[in-house]
Amino acid sequence: MKVLLVGGGAREHAIAEAIKRSGVKLFAAMKNRNPGIARLSEKILLENETETKKIAEFAKESGVDFAVIGPEAQLAGGIVDTLDEVEIPCVGPAKKLARIEASKEFMRNLMRKYRIPGSLEYAVFDDAEEASKFINALGKPVAVKPVGLTGGKGVKVIGDHLKDEEEAKKYVQEVIEKKIGGGRVVIEEKATGEEFTLQAFVDGRHVIAMPMVQDHKRAFEGDAGHNTGGMGSYSDSNGLLPFATESDCKYAVEVMKKTVDALRKETGEEYKGILYGQFMLGRKLKLLEFNCRFGDPEAMNVLPILSSDFVKICLKIIDGTLKERDVLFEKKATVCKYVVPEGYGISSRAGEIISVDEAAIKRGGAILYYATVNEENGKIYTTSSRSLGVVGIADSIEEAERIAESAIANIKGKHIYHRRDIGTKALIQRKIENMKAIR
Repeated sequence: MKVLLVGGGAREHAIAEAIKRSGVKLFAAMKNRNPGIARLSEKILLENETETKKIAEFAKESGVDFAVIGPEAQLAGGIVDTLDEVEIPCVGPAKKLARIEASKEFMRNLMRKYRIPGSLEYAVFDDAEEASKFINALGKPVAVKPVGLTGGKGVKVIGDHLKDEEEAKKYVQEVIEKKIGGGRVVIEEKATGEEFTLQAFVDGRHVIAMPMVQDHKRAFEGDAGHNTGGMGSYSDSNGLLPFATESDCKYAVEVMKKTVDALRKETGEEYKGILYGQFMLGRKLKLLEFNCRFGDPEAMNVLPILSSDFVKICLKIIDGTLKERDVLFEKKATVCKYVVPEGYGISSRAGEIISVDEAAIKRGGAILYYATVNEENGKIYTTSSRSLGVVGIADSIEEAERIAESAIANIKGKHIYHRRDIGTKALIQRKIENMKAIR
């Protein structure tokens, strides 16, 4: 069997390893030469992932049986529809279904129309003055979100990134004037508590959840600094999180199931692929956003501990025959830490050389995933995005964190850094105490 993977980041490196564990041949299409994915592949196409027709030609020439799509921009751009035209099925939703991530307006309206629980009070604007009036009328802290895709960096919240209502109004104006994420803006009530990610395999009707994960968006230790695409994440051995309960997880799964049903009713098509819910656990559980693909870094927490055959899961997603018994995970904790170039999230130092002692990382029990780097003449260079993901796996979060942190000592570069506190006992305890106070 031959499988095509689209995308060249650490998330895709984790997907590539999961595909290869099934004993199939891998073909990959990516913009940058990811050395980890390249080594696993029979053949690679170095092409911008938005060039969907070229990717479809490559897939057809390679004789692939199906494709797995990593990044959201390609799903939103209709790569699944293009591959369908050449009769190559995909693990990933068609363009009209990918709107669940590509348009926050579509997502919020869907939740309202079908009365899906976990929704927030919101309104959508393309006029800054009208948006300002809504902020005043709401009378509570808000989140300002560009309607379209912004690489996970467009959301700004009063109290976190914005000082007050006046700063929120200025950001609204900036989004509209500069057409950030399409130039329309969603104003939502601010949700408070602890965020978590729940990813699920979806075959159109069945939603099979993976372990819960908590990501850390802020650039610096102590959850300080600007928003990024994610600096690292952790999961616990019981599939929950230290501050969450089984009923919290079940409620989140129900929200996702109702959303999949709503998408089928709304579009007439079945959602097939990965659905990722970003939730805020407070006094009540609230849905912050949906993504139409694996999370990055969250894929690196769940895929290495997937004990079931990933390719068989993919085939059952495509056929619409996926069952709970088809998806099993090891009862292990994981901690993922990202190594990134200085300035990541604002103005990264690209083109810097990174040296990696892969053998030492492996001896220490960690897993290394290459992210958005370039390999040229045997050397690894940073780009404007994240560079390397390191994952520790153990019986406890504390031990997994130690493995990941020790492994990073084997990565060298002049202008790189990582968050040392992700997965540490002190940081997690702070989150546990926060939830105790809220509950």
